[in-house]
Amino acid sequence: MPTTEQQLGALLLARHLTISTAESCTGGRLAAMLNKWPGSSEFYNGSIVAYSNDVKMRLLGVPAEVLNTVGAVSEETVRQMVRGVRDAMHTDCAIATSGIAGPGGATPGKPVGTVWIAWLTPDTTEARCFHFHGSRDEVTTQATQTALEEMVKILNTH
Repeated sequence: MPTTEQQLGALLLARHLTISTAESCTGGRLAAMLNKWPGSSEFYNGSIVAYSNDVKMRLLGVPAEVLNTVGAVSEETVRQMVRGVRDAMHTDCAIATSGIAGPGGATPGKPVGTVWIAWLTPDTTEARCFHFHGSRDEVTTQATQTALEEMVKILNTH
C-alpha cells in the first residue's frame, strides 16, 4: 500500500499539477514528506517555512491587521498563507499550516494542539481547524499527516 505522500504524488503527476507548502507549526515536515521520493521534483516546487509573523507578512502576504486581530493561528491567516505560497512558488496546488504545537503558546480559545490547515487546488480553497493531542512532536506529526491525507481526499473529489 502506498504511503499518503506517495498517493498524493501519484495524483499530482497523473493530473499534471504542482504543489507547494507554507508551514508554520509543522516546521518543514510537509516539505520533508513530499520530497523524499524519487521524482518528486516533477510535482513539488518547494516550501516557505514561515514560523515568524514577519515572514508570514513579507513572504506570504498575510496582512498585519489579520495577525493583530485574529492571530497567526486562524482561518484568515492560513487562507492567505496558502494563496501566498502558491503565488510565490507558481504552483497549481498548495497546503498551509499554522498552529500551537506546545507545550507553551496557548491563548484563550486556542489551546495547545489547535492547528489550522488550508488546501488550495485549481478548483477550490478549503480551511479547517483541528485539535490534536500529545507532545509537540505528536501534534506536528498529526498535523502533517492530516494535511497530506486531506489533500488526497480533496483532489479525489474535485
